[in-house]
Parts: sequence; structure tokens; C-alpha cells
Amino acid sequence: MSGVRGWRVALGVAVPVEAAATLAVPGVVAGAIDGGRGVWAVAGVLVAGAVASAVAAAAGPACGAAATVELRSRLLGHVLALGPAQGRAPGDLTARLVGAAADAGGGFAARLGAVAALLTSLGAVVGLGVLSPWLALAFFAGVVPGVVVIRLFLVQAGTAFQRYQEVQSRLAAGLTQALGGLRSIRAAGAEQRETARVLRPLPELSAAGHALWATQRRTVWQATALVAVVELAVLGTAGLLVAHGTLPPGALAAAAGWTALGVGFFEQVEALAGVAHARAGQARVDEVLADPLPSLGSRELPDGPGELVFEEVVVREGGQVLLGPLSLTVPGGRTVALVGRSGSGKSLLTELAGRLREPSEGRVLIDGAPVDGLSVEALRRAVGYAFERPVLVGATVAEALEGAGAEQLRAARADGFLARLPAGRRTPPHELRLSGGELQRLGLARLLGQGPRVMVLDDATSSLDLATEHQVSQALAETTRGRTRLIVAHRARAAAEADLVAWLDHGRLRALAPHATLLTDPAYRATLAGAHLEQELS
Repeated sequence: MSGVRGWRVALGVAVPVEAAATLAVPGVVAGAIDGGRGVWAVAGVLVAGAVASAVAAAAGPACGAAATVELRSRLLGHVLALGPAQGRAPGDLTARLVGAAADAGGGFAARLGAVAALLTSLGAVVGLGVLSPWLALAFFAGVVPGVVVIRLFLVQAGTAFQRYQEVQSRLAAGLTQALGGLRSIRAAGAEQRETARVLRPLPELSAAGHALWATQRRTVWQATALVAVVELAVLGTAGLLVAHGTLPPGALAAAAGWTALGVGFFEQVEALAGVAHARAGQARVDEVLADPLPSLGSRELPDGPGELVFEEVVVREGGQVLLGPLSLTVPGGRTVALVGRSGSGKSLLTELAGRLREPSEGRVLIDGAPVDGLSVEALRRAVGYAFERPVLVGATVAEALEGAGAEQLRAARADGFLARLPAGRRTPPHELRLSGGELQRLGLARLLGQGPRVMVLDDATSSLDLATEHQVSQALAETTRGRTRLIVAHRARAAAEADLVAWLDHGRLRALAPHATLLTDPAYRATLAGAHLEQELS
């Protein structure tokens, strides 16, 4: 923040000094012509302007870069704090983080430059008025249409820029999705079809770009014509006044300089485009920053066995009910398996336990304490997750495992392949080349190292072969004895080994009973088949 402030101060001083020096040049030149003196004054003004210009040239990009870093940090922190509930596609967020934030970061320099150009023009008009009111009147004859031209440009360019960025985000989202499924695309021989899908927004992108270009082109020729008319009117009037002896000869040079400065604002199409671009980028960033963050509690977790209660929870998105109303109690120290067809709300329900998503209605409690009242540290101690595709966050594997030691690594059957790494647990995660099963075992080790009161396993062993899964399951049962476990079951074995099965159907709890009891229901067996759960223990 201090870096941004420092560069802004430097830019905020340099730009006005440069503008003042530029504005003073016609006057001191006129004095030198009429009085035969003032050469040193002219030199001093030129030097001051050159120094200020050099400072502004250095401070402008630095200010934009520092502001972009700060804005990207805020945006990224906000997105991470929102979690899965933010609901935007990764490609869209990437476009906002990379493109829109950079555009918005240059906003201060663009606005300051535009304001300086405006004030320089106003100062030039004042200079003309001091020379002669007739010169100012001739200048103002062309100002009114010029203001209209600039106003229309800002409105039209801002709309075009925003539309361009929106289509660009859709293009980035499609590309991100395709990159995530390269193997499937290649296996299906769908390269051309997928390319066509990803590039489908290109005509809209082209239309938005052409609309922006047309707006700039139209504004440029209008401003150029306007400048020529104004300069001709002012210089013609000044020439007549000098010819009649009303103004000294040096005033003609001053009038020429101030007229050029006065109409210079209408030639700043590129600078104004920068302002419009920055406004559009800031609007895109503000859309995300406006999403309210979940409130943070301050309470500590009370003592208890880890009873997890979902009390009349409902999750809505875009007016559609995705889950609930649903009430479910997971007894402390017991294991409950979630079973249901794809889209029944299993993963969504697990997200509520650790506040990865907030319920639209209802509440979630652990040992009687609402989870939204717990502090961040208490919630981390209360609920831990192992996911189907865990992400290792940290500079090294050891840091990513968050304290998991040799015992936890053995329980997750991750000690063997980690020992084969040349740098062992000091290996940076981005250098790992792990299979899906190996990555899942590291995720399980991390969960065991965290040692939460409630453990949530969302398809956390789906990439393990049957033999390894059996070994890991046995070790997990021993290691986590007495802890509450909520499991998204992908195999009938997991449902059979659980104390209870919560059978979800279209976002509602259809039944809560042991697996053996539910197997007598044909609809439950059909659910197992429809969810592709293997029937090895049914």
C-alpha cells in the first residue's frame, strides 16, 4: 500500500508541474519576443517541464504496476475468502484477475492525465482571455461541440470496453475448461468440435472490438476537424488584433501556443480511452468485490464428541433450490455415509459443515455450537476435509501436509512414494508427478495430521485401487477411532462399513438407516446402481 501511495504522490506532483510549465511557455516566449529579455525564464520553464515529464514517465507505469498488484491481491483474497460459493467460472475469474485488474490499476494515471489535460486547456483559455476577450470568445465558439464529442466518446467507449471484457471472460472460461479435459478431448477425437466451441465467442469479441474502433475513429476525425476550426478562428482573430495594433507581436506567438494547448484536450482520445478502459476494468473487479464475505465468528469450540447437526438447511442458487429443506444428525464419534445419485446434493451438504458454503436457510451445529459463530481457528480444529482432487498448498510437500508426520503418512499409505522422491518432503508441490491415487493419499495424510473433531471425506479414495483402498480404510478406521466421519460414498463397501447411511434424493433426505436395512428397499438398490456404486458387499 505504501508503494502505491509513494508513486501516486510522485505522479501527483510531477503531472501538475509539467502542466504548469507547459502552460507557462507561451507567456514567457511572448515576453522574450516583445521585451527582448526573458531567455533565462524560457530556459528555466523548459527545464522544469522536462524534469517533471521525466518523473511522470517513470512514476506513471510504476504507479499502475503497484496499484495492479494491490488490486489483484485484494481480488484474489476476496475470491479465496468467498470459497466455492462465489459461483464464477475459473476462466472468468482469471480474466478479471489478469486483464480487468490491470486495466483498473492504470486508472489513477489515466484520470490524472485527463484532468491535467483539462486544466491545461482551461488555463490556456484564461491566457487567451487575458490577452483579449475576443480570443477567448473565438475559442469558446468551438468548445461546446467539443464537450459533446468527448462526453459521447466516454459513454460509448466505456460500454464497448465492458462488453469486450465480458466476451473475453467467456472465451477464457471455455479455454480453461478445455485445458482441464485435454485427455478426454484427444481420446474422443473431438479436437475440431472443441476448438469450435471454445472459439464460438470470437465473432462477438470481434464485434465489440470493431465497435470500439469505430467509436475511436469517429471521435478522432471529429476532434481533428474541431481543432482546425478553433485554431483558425483564434489565430485569425489574433492576427487582426495585431494588425490593428491592439496586441503586440509577441501576443500572436502566445495566442498560437495557448490555442494549441486549449484544443489539446480534444485530441486526447487515447488518454480518454485509457480512462474508459480503466472504468470498465474497475467495474468488472467491483462486481466480485461486492459479493459479501461470510461473517467471521469469535467463539471457541465447546467440549463434545463431535456431534454434527444440519438443522433445516436450504441452499439456493439463482432462485433454484439445490438442497433441502434437510435435517440430519451425525452422532458424535460415528460414521455416516452419504449415498445418492449424481446431483442429489452429497458434496453440497458436506460443504456446509466447514462453511465452504453458507446455507440460505437453517444452520449447522457442532456439539451444539453454530459453525458460523466459531472463530477461523476453532472451525479448522472442528472440521477437516479430504477431497477427490486435493490441492497441495505450500512451498514444500512438508508445508502442504500441515504437520502430518510419519504415522499419518503410513496410515494413508503415502510414506512409500514420498520416500522415493530425491528431495523427500522438501520437494516443491509443483515438481511432483503424482497419480490421482497418490495425490488422494497425501490429502488423507494431511487430514489425519490436522486431526479435526469432524472428518469429511468427499470421494477421497475414489482413485485408489480396491486393495489399496482396503488397506487405507483399515488404517483410517484405526487412526480415527472415536472421531466423527461424514463420507461421500462412491462404493457400496464404504456404505456397508458406515454406522449409518444418509440416502439423499433430489436434495432431500429420503432415509437414515444402516446400509443392510436400506438394501431391502428396491429404490435404494436402484439408487446404488444409478450412482454406479459397486455392489461387492450388497
